[in-house]
Parts: sequence; structure tokens; C-alpha cells
Amino acid sequence: MNLKKPKFWNYKKPNIYSYILFPLSIFVQIIYFLKTKLNKQKKFNIRTVCVGNIYIGGTGKTSLSLKINEILTKKKIRSCFVKKFYSNQIDEQKLLSNKGKLFISKQRSKALIEAEKENYQVAIFDDGLQDYSIKHNVNLVCFNNFNWIGNGMTIPSGPLRENLNNLKNYNHVFLNGNGENLSNIKSKILSISPTINIHEGKYVPLNLKDFNLKNDYLAFSGIGNHNTFISMIKNNGINVIKDIEFSDHYNFKNEDIDKILDLSKKLNCKVITTEKDYMRIRNNNINEIKYIKIELHIIDEDKLINAIIN
Repeated sequence: MNLKKPKFWNYKKPNIYSYILFPLSIFVQIIYFLKTKLNKQKKFNIRTVCVGNIYIGGTGKTSLSLKINEILTKKKIRSCFVKKFYSNQIDEQKLLSNKGKLFISKQRSKALIEAEKENYQVAIFDDGLQDYSIKHNVNLVCFNNFNWIGNGMTIPSGPLRENLNNLKNYNHVFLNGNGENLSNIKSKILSISPTINIHEGKYVPLNLKDFNLKNDYLAFSGIGNHNTFISMIKNNGINVIKDIEFSDHYNFKNEDIDKILDLSKKLNCKVITTEKDYMRIRNNNINEIKYIKIELHIIDEDKLINAIIN
């Protein structure tokens, strides 16, 4: 399912729609609570790191998972990825498998058993914070600085899977983005859990030299953090005169791409997208589209990695 988040989810404050849906939000939170109490968490011999989120979509989980794996590999630690299979997340599965060993199953625990059999030392879970069947050694709750917590309410009144106060149940938070709103976000987090470890990341383009900064660009994406993508490329000198946002994990049709290319010709500009979106495009004119390669730079890398391996 492609999730197109309602606009009111990301308002600064709840609106009338949020309050109308509030009874349903209470019901959903009761279900989450029962899951945490009724499910027996199993602990595995392999060390597990869950890169998850409370805010739905677009928090940089895959980017952080890739970076952690890269660092651990350089340290000669056998690490792998574990991901639950979703048919609409083939793009993320390709990104992970291109950068390391990926174990994938409809049940994360089954994938983890396979990783154990192959003697991996660390399993990095891309998503799964709300999978209460596995007891992780380290949980990293990711947030995107730009969207933060939206209107602050839980599904379906807002974009949060669980109440923000549940941060007191976790030891690590990771803030992804381009440095937006950091002071306010940190203050809020620490007011909930004064001892929680806050880590930071910043997106860095790897192939900026492939783009002529004198050109104008039409940028499009079907990711959860579209605004962060646009902010990042603008901050690096790419002149975006038009941007188009699709739903997260959007499956691009030929007609979608044709419309984008036709519009770019009318605007006399080039077309740019993300690497993840580029992998989902099946169009004969794909060579007219360029994608930006992005790497996540962990600002406090040593602190984070020490928490993972110790």
C-alpha cells in the first residue's frame, strides 16, 4: 500500500479532523499496549540493532542502516540486514542487498534465524520497532528534523505510531536531516527522557559533480521525507524551480514519467530525483532523469557505534 499522509498530520497543531478521529486513535493505542504486554519477546544470540521510528515514514531508517553496516564492515565485524518482506518496498530491499547481505522474510524472526546460522555477529533491522516478538540489544528511534512529530497525535489523528512519551522506554534517538529545528527537538526529547542518548545525522550528496549548477531543475520523489530531499539539494546549490511529491514507495507509471518530462521541457529545465525513486522507474526515457546519491553522515559516529558493539 502506498501511503499518502493527510496534510493535517503535519500541521503544527491538531485540527478538527484530528479531534474527530481521536477516539480511533485511543483504540489503536490500546491495541499497541496489549501487544507489548501479551507478546513474549525472544532474545537471540546474534546482536540485534533495530533502526525504527515512531513517526510514520521518511525518517531515514534505510540510510542509517546502510551507514551502520558500512562502519561495522570496516571494523571487520560481520553485519547483515534484516527486513520484513513488503511487496511495495522492493526499492529499499535492492538498496540494502546492493550494500550487504540481506535476510528477508514475512516474519523477521525467521530471517534472523537464518542470519544466526550463517554466523553473522550483528543484525541491523531496517524498521521493526513495533515488532514486539524480538528483544533487541539496541533500539534507535529515528526522526526527521523537518517533519519531527507533525501535529503530535497518534494514528489516525496524526502521524505517530505510538505516543511520544514512550521515548522513555528507549535508550537512543537519531535525528536525521539538514540541521533544522534541532534545539527545540532536543529540548522536547530530554523533557520526556533526560538520560536518553541523542545522536545526529546530516545528508551529504556524493555525486554533486554530475549536475550543472547553472541549470534549473524539476525535482520529484516518492519518499517519506520529500521536503528534506528538496532542502538538501537546494542547500547544495541545485536550483529547484518546481518540485513534485508522490506518496511514499510510489510505483511510477510510464504516464507519470512522461508528464514529468513534458513539464520539464515546458519549463526548460532538467529533472532530478532520489536514487531510491530512480530504482522504481521503468521508462524508455529514463536517461533524461538524473538521480542524486546521498550518504548519511553520523556526527557522533564513535559514540553511536560504541553503543552498538559494546
